[in-house]
Amino acid sequence: MDGFSKDKRWNLQGMTALVTGGTKGIGYAIVEELAGLGARVHTCSRTITELNDCLLEWKAKGFRVTGSVCDVSNQAQREKLLNAVSSEFNGKLNVLIFQS
Repeated sequence: MDGFSKDKRWNLQGMTALVTGGTKGIGYAIVEELAGLGARVHTCSRTITELNDCLLEWKAKGFRVTGSVCDVSNQAQREKLLNAVSSEFNGKLNVLIFQS
């Protein structure tokens, strides 16, 4: 190892990310990692209950995560999600992780 901690090598401060399906499994882990490295993250879930539970957990950890209810298989809902993300991040999106 080169003596650098993970936090010094990887810093996503000022970056924005959209992670679909971020309330379960790998998507959840990706949200946690990106937010833990300082990125502002927006995620989505098909169920409001799961989304709200995760948002509360992330807020308690000090992570900057927002979310929307969205079924990414539905074109109208995807468009609504992208509009929400564009508004939330002032048109700036650095990272997109799309899972269906």
